Amino acid sequence: MKDIKPRSACPLSYGLDFIGDKWSLLIIRDMALNNKSTYGEFLNSEEQIATNILADRLGMLEAYGFVTKQVAADKKSKFLYRLTEKGISLVPVIIEIGLWGSVYNPPGLNTQLLSALQQDKEGTIRRIQENLRRHE
Repeated sequence: MKDIKPRSACPLSYGLDFIGDKWSLLIIRDMALNNKSTYGEFLNSEEQIATNILADRLGMLEAYGFVTKQVAADKKSKFLYRLTEKGISLVPVIIEIGLWGSVYNPPGLNTQLLSALQQDKEGTIRRIQENLRRHE
């Protein structure tokens, strides 16, 4: 994994240095919205991330404090990944990108989530974040 050095003082550029590739955001999406936490679960996502890219992105997300990695209680060779507060703070970003994508690429977001967001976006985002914090 390479060391990330900010290209400029621009906050958008800084954010993109960490989450500007699709794989990092999709891993965070899977953790935040699909309750995935293991390497195997991430591999089973429909986008079909390559094993070397998945390992690299999980390592980067851990190294820069977006996720933690713990040994699973049931199997010592299995690791569980959890979002940290830094990772949880990206939930509104993921939701907004998902909503934008739903407009231009239906069917878009899960219909239950989309309905909840249409009724109470802030409350739904807050509930997702609170649920993730309980599992930190």
